[in-house]
Formats: sequence, structure tokens, C-alpha cells
Amino acid sequence: MRPLKVLLTTAIAISILVMLYVRLPRFGNLPGGIYLERIRHSLNYRSGMFHNIHDTQLPTSLPNIFRTMVDFFMKHKTCEHIPSIKTDLMNLGRNEDVLVWFGHSSYFIQIDGKKILVDPIFSNVPSPLQFLQFPKAFPGSNIYSTDDIPELDYLFITHDHWDHLDYETVSNLREKIRRVICPLGVGAHFDRWDFDPEIITEMDWNESTVIGEKFHIHCLPARHFSGRGFAKNKSLWASFLINTPSNFKIFFGGDGGYDTHFMRIGQLFNEINLVIMENGQYNENWRDIHMYPEETIRATEDLRAEALLPVHLGKYSLSTHPWNEPLERIYELSKGKKFRLLTPQIGQKVDLRNPNQTFSPWWK
Repeated sequence: MRPLKVLLTTAIAISILVMLYVRLPRFGNLPGGIYLERIRHSLNYRSGMFHNIHDTQLPTSLPNIFRTMVDFFMKHKTCEHIPSIKTDLMNLGRNEDVLVWFGHSSYFIQIDGKKILVDPIFSNVPSPLQFLQFPKAFPGSNIYSTDDIPELDYLFITHDHWDHLDYETVSNLREKIRRVICPLGVGAHFDRWDFDPEIITEMDWNESTVIGEKFHIHCLPARHFSGRGFAKNKSLWASFLINTPSNFKIFFGGDGGYDTHFMRIGQLFNEINLVIMENGQYNENWRDIHMYPEETIRATEDLRAEALLPVHLGKYSLSTHPWNEPLERIYELSKGKKFRLLTPQIGQKVDLRNPNQTFSPWWK
């Protein structure tokens, strides 16, 4: 009986430590109070959780998690160094309309006088277990910090996964942020992190609002999931489209697999100037919730986009493909297409008003 008693005691002790760990502030909060009340009125919320438009296989079953971990540790690829350029965001010209990509799915936009930040993560490790230091940002890819970010008109968060909503990053930016725009339920995290509830705008799919000087914000569907701990899909995931006062349309897709919503969005908004779309960290074990480059191309065409900026790559290795494979594939697949492919280096300034700007294949 003694070995069984030791095993049981150890299991209880580990369970208690895990329960205490997931109560740390970095895990945020599950929606409650006013956040949960609004969620219950959403057409996308049923049986205590949010759902995708169509049935979606999530990579959260134990067999899938085990298979993914085995694949990852046997085939995981990294990179020796990522070339980058550091643009001074504090001293941009007032009338410059630009985008600066920070690697992965983080980027800064200045357009029509407004400064926008999307899914920022300046941490070396996109994980709740940062003490393991794995997977780490590629050398040369993490050149920005929150000190480099100017005061922000809008912070957009597409969903609450660790590589899109980074506790240290948004906490350090708190005093610089005038408004947070996020899907339903994500505001509960910001509430726990001492953000003023008055600056948090939560949105459901297919909701629109006008903020500031005729900035039209549209919250749109995505095919993904959410959760920072053991509870899944308690907050919503989304894509967004902003239509600026000068009628410049930017769509950012967050994370998500291919589905019919891209075609519908393209029909609804027609000729989107720029789409920023995931194109990396794909894997057969989670095909429904991340796109392969071929699907990114198809989604871009569905959206009737003038230009595509592929993201979700270039900073962390969260899947088993070589780090530069997504860029090489999208580069080849884009040849002969009607849209322009934008492939800036991390930190390189993209001129949103210059249709003739070109970029070198820096990943080769």
C-alpha cells in the first residue's frame, strides 16, 4: 500500500500546485458578471461555450495532444538568425500611413492619423510556462519592446491565446492605450489586469461600431478556438475589418482555418485594400484551425484583396515545418495572382499608400 499512498500524495500535491499556478494573473479571468451576461445573448454561444460556423476539429483531445507533442519534439525546426530592421515608431511623420510588422502576428499601423497595435507579443516565449524557455523567439526577431511603442489610439486583440494576448506586453502598455477592441469575453482578462473597463470595447461577430473620427470597426467570424487554461471557448475569437475615414479597408484575420466566411466577407465589403492573414504554424493535426499557404491564397482571393501580408510566422516555431517554408510557399503560389504580396522584414516600414513598393525575399 505504501507505493500507492506515495503516488496518490504526489498526484494530489501536483494537482494543488497546478491549480495555484493557473490562478496567477497572467492567466486572466473567465468571463463573469457583465461580461458573461453579454455573452449569453450571443448567437454564437451555446451550451456554455462559443462555436464556429461549421463543425471544427480542435487539437485538444489527449491523443491529438500526445501525437502533436511527439511530432513537435522529433521534427521541431528553429532558425539561427532572422534579419530585421528597426523603424523608429516614436518619430513617424504625422501624415505617414504605414505598417510595421514585429514578427508572428503582431504589427503596428498608423493610418489617417490613428495609431493601432494588433496582437502584440514582445516576450521571448509565447507560453504560460515561460520558465522552460521553450519555444524561444528566433535570434534577431525580438528587437522591439513596449518602450518602442508610442501612445496608441486602438489596441486590437483577435483572441486570447498566449501568442496573441501576452500578459507582460499589454500590462506594460496599459498607460499608453486609449481603447481596447476585442471579441466577447476577452475583456475579462483586461479587467483583471487593472485596465479601466470604460476603455474596453467587446464585440460579437457581425457587429459594427464607429469609433473616433469615422473609423468604422467590423468584428467578423474566424474559425478557431480560445482559452488560456483548461477551460476552452469561454471567450470568442474573431477577425476584424477597419474602414478608415479615407475609405482604406484593412482586414486582419487573427488565427483560423479556411471556411466560407471569407467569401461572405469579400462579397460584403468588396475590394479590401489589405488583408493580413495567417500563413504559418500549420500542421495536419490542427488543419481545421490553421491554414496552409494554399488556403491563405484562396482566402485572399475570396476577400477580393488588393494586397496580402502573410503573418503568424518568422518569430517562433510552433509547428514542425521549416521556419521559412510558409514564406517560400506563399511567394511561389502568389506569382501571377491579381493581388500584391507584401513580405517585409521584421521592423521594415510598409508604405500603405505606395502600390509599387517591393520587398526582397529576405528568408532565402
